[in-house]
Amino acid sequence: MSKLFSPFRLRDTLFRNRAFVSPMCQYSAEDGLPNEWHYVHLGSRAVGGAGLVMVEATAVSPAGRISPGDTGIWNDAQRDRFQRISSFIEAQGAVSAIQLAHAGRKASTAAPWDGGAPLEREQGGWDCLAPSALPFDKNWPTPIEMTKADIDATVERFREAAVRSLDAGFQVVEVHMAHGYLLHEFLSPLANRRGDEYGGSLENRMRFPLAVTRAVREVWPEHRPVFVRISATDWLDGGWDLEQSLVLARELRNLGVDLIDCSTGGVAPGAKIPVGPGYQVRFAETIRAEVGIATGAVGLITKPRQAEQIVATEQADVVFLARELLRDPYWPLRAAHALKADVHWPKQYERARPADLE
Repeated sequence: MSKLFSPFRLRDTLFRNRAFVSPMCQYSAEDGLPNEWHYVHLGSRAVGGAGLVMVEATAVSPAGRISPGDTGIWNDAQRDRFQRISSFIEAQGAVSAIQLAHAGRKASTAAPWDGGAPLEREQGGWDCLAPSALPFDKNWPTPIEMTKADIDATVERFREAAVRSLDAGFQVVEVHMAHGYLLHEFLSPLANRRGDEYGGSLENRMRFPLAVTRAVREVWPEHRPVFVRISATDWLDGGWDLEQSLVLARELRNLGVDLIDCSTGGVAPGAKIPVGPGYQVRFAETIRAEVGIATGAVGLITKPRQAEQIVATEQADVVFLARELLRDPYWPLRAAHALKADVHWPKQYERARPADLE
């Protein structure tokens, strides 16, 4: 019996399988509002059999967007637009989720197909916030170092975004603490050179990300799960690493986080990343074993048997798929067939169901 297609429970939420849709920016919103593209994009993955469908990195404030085309949930109009999307996902048997994010010093950039470079003000750009006044790379703007008031206000923006996410109908919320965005910037010594209680020691560097997590968990219902995505290593000397990630994961577990979504990198250019099939799985495996918390593996997981092995050997509890699900929204249905798992098909698609599983 396939482990990948076995049910998985966190708190009162039951996932029909362990193939999850990773949050993937579409750079297609206007004023943070999701639109028909997002409805079809996310709905298709729910129809395609995923256990969880997660909305892209969704900004908690206008300044927290990666690009002007990012979705947001800093106002009620955005909340209301998401209700249709979460409802459709749930109606297809998947669990709906949203990732809450602030891009920090990597905000205010063009969409990838427009080059991805920082935007000037006349191009619609804006000032970026960061733990320290250090640009992400040469030729990038110097961000504004956050004051204590900025930090406190951002904690509240995450709290408010979580409340709106709940009202929008989402079953799971994920705090984005990875990929060189604001919360990861506070964690990494490469981006955080502060001399106050938010910089220096590991305890201090974790202070703001943990405050955000605490605020989200406080307003998220006890019976619903909270995830956190981390970059388990910066892949750079002197940066964030697995040992620090283990300390962070224990603190997150103690705050009531249910699953660590284990990615890597993104805080600074020049990292030499050994990219290959499943290259990040070992981080999910180590955190799961040493911290005693559920983990998700992500990164070049493309084959059904590869995904099956990860969860069957308890390297992770679930797998998050990204680009493979852009190539094929129905990958879970195909993977179930390859693994001889008998899964639900939408009744509208039953006539296309492979005969050997009927």
